[in-house]
Amino acid sequence: MGQKKLERFAAIATYPNVFQYPENMQGKWHSFFGNAHPIVLELACGKGEYTVALGGKYPDQNFMGVDLKGNRIWKGATQALENKMKNVAFLRTQIEKIANYFEPGEVDEIWITFPDPQLRLSRAKKRLTHPRFLRSYKHILKQDGIIHLKTDSPDLYAFTKDVIEWCRLDLLMDMPDVHSHTHVPDYLYIKTYYESLDISGSNKIFYLRFSIPEGWRDNEEAFTAYLKSKYKNDEEKAGQS
Repeated sequence: MGQKKLERFAAIATYPNVFQYPENMQGKWHSFFGNAHPIVLELACGKGEYTVALGGKYPDQNFMGVDLKGNRIWKGATQALENKMKNVAFLRTQIEKIANYFEPGEVDEIWITFPDPQLRLSRAKKRLTHPRFLRSYKHILKQDGIIHLKTDSPDLYAFTKDVIEWCRLDLLMDMPDVHSHTHVPDYLYIKTYYESLDISGSNKIFYLRFSIPEGWRDNEEAFTAYLKSKYKNDEEKAGQS
């Protein structure tokens, strides 16, 4: 590990706004923030740019960036401390374990911003909008809690729309080209460094807002069979390229 990474890991170990694999924090996050404001997570937050920007824009909400890589979290956590942002914190852990850190209904909203789209069908279970992740989100979200997806990947956008339809989720907003709209929610004007790169080359930003109702179709095995059937030809072409 490089010297800079070591220094950043050492720094966040002392930061009061960074929690690394914390124990017994379920149900205690409002006490940490010192208020009863809504709690909003950004999953796979990277350097925490969106988390910090949301915290600055909405001081009456609490924001928590979640990521495994501590050297990335360091940047957002440092910025939040320097700006004395009491409503911004970071949690270092795997997204797969997110349900271990919150009580049922403790979280109001979840943001998923520019995650790895995991393009190959064989890696679909690693997509953060796959039903296996939705099950964890449902556990920690309040009733009718909201999930936001912002991505430059047309593939992840299309996949998530498939998930929403197949799992019978409630689609609240669908924008296949955010910046073509004259009026969009304020939170979509936030741009990160990653967004400016346009790695997918789509020249578009896709946004979906949805919620997971009671009685949603939670059958991972059946969903996997559906995916294999729908995208069989695409996967075969990818394997030949």
